[in-house]
Amino acid sequence: MSRNDVSGIETSAVSVLKRAVELDQSSRFQESLVCYQEGIQLLLDVLKAIKDESKKTHYREKIRVYMERAEQIKNHLKQEKEEGKYHEQIKIMENATGYSYEKLFKPYINETLTEIWVEDPYIRYFHQLYNFLRFCEMLLKAPCKVKRIHLLTSQEEGDSSTQVNALAEIKQSLQNHGVTLTIEYSTTIHDREIRFNNGWIIKIGRGLDYFKKPQGKFSIGYCDFDLRQCQETTVDIFHTKHTRTT
Repeated sequence: MSRNDVSGIETSAVSVLKRAVELDQSSRFQESLVCYQEGIQLLLDVLKAIKDESKKTHYREKIRVYMERAEQIKNHLKQEKEEGKYHEQIKIMENATGYSYEKLFKPYINETLTEIWVEDPYIRYFHQLYNFLRFCEMLLKAPCKVKRIHLLTSQEEGDSSTQVNALAEIKQSLQNHGVTLTIEYSTTIHDREIRFNNGWIIKIGRGLDYFKKPQGKFSIGYCDFDLRQCQETTVDIFHTKHTRTT
């Protein structure tokens, strides 16, 4: 590994661990744990590559400290989950960026996730249907083996053919990737909730539709949702051992 490669990994480790500490101090423990684990792995990669013994000693101590904190957080989360007390809140501010579906949901996705329930009354209009498609794409790329997605939404008033046809196309496309999508419509649905069968429940005030309209089709943020401005909303995360099943 070249010196530039090592330097790049060091920079990445510092950035990730800085974020871990910030999240830790904000009591966003599940997210901070993910960052601590990523940062520790990056430091371990650096440790393997460097020859300077003083640097090795420095990084070994850093790794020890971060590992201790990660273990404390892991035990804290485990206890809260066991007691059914876990609750975390994320406030997305007006015009904030960096809240793509990948970033928001990543801490709650693992290899045990196989089934998802999406309850959102606003998967009706063109951009909302694309939001749902992006959410499905995110799941297909994530480190999990999703087999079933259940969508409960409301039907577009008047001519609902665009909504019905788009969801049918998404359903067929998911089937081509080995994922079954079930679609139900409700006239009374108001709450917005995404439930994973690994125990995580994510409630977003605006549902999946928390992004602002981009300035144009060729403006920054049109394709990359991490660069897209958000509308103000609140995300509440819970954990329960008693998950829904079909």
